[in-house]
Amino acid sequence: MTERINPRSGAAFKLAKGATLCVIDPEGGQVSDLLAFSSADPGEVISNGRTFDYEETIRLTIGNRLWSNRSNPLLEIVDDSCGVHDFLLTPCSEATFRHFYADKPVHRGCFGNLVEALAPYGINADTIPVAFNLFMNVPVDGEGKIRVLPPTTKAGDLIRLRALTDLIIGLTACSAYDSCGGSFKPIDYRIE
Repeated sequence: MTERINPRSGAAFKLAKGATLCVIDPEGGQVSDLLAFSSADPGEVISNGRTFDYEETIRLTIGNRLWSNRSNPLLEIVDDSCGVHDFLLTPCSEATFRHFYADKPVHRGCFGNLVEALAPYGINADTIPVAFNLFMNVPVDGEGKIRVLPPTTKAGDLIRLRALTDLIIGLTACSAYDSCGGSFKPIDYRIE
């Protein structure tokens, strides 16, 4: 059964070892922040640094695994119709909006949405790490300068990630203007 995350909101749920999480951009042009915590101990959490180190790339796609802060693989990417994701930038927050969007209304962002969604699992704000930003287009130039460009996704693009252990997942429909090309759309997901 496919679930929908409304624009600028989030969800959290358990994902059993061996199950596959399919995240879909139903309309195209929308980012989704993904977090993963070990169900056995939420102090074990997805880590961009460990992932970059062990996978030896910042361009993660089919065949790559997402690693924890304790050097254990949490998820493996098994399907990816987009191939463009970011694991450099932190979830957008109220502070992000004040910093980058001074002329626009402040929103709690993905950070606030993740904090609310993950609270029932005992996960608090101080344990929210850098998210794996599905479909987010963050090119890095030869001098290390980053830009945030609109996603390259088309309607129906998706990524499938297989759980390598029992997990708690946090997932959003991103709230930041630049990340989503200035518009906000839903994100769909299902557990397969």
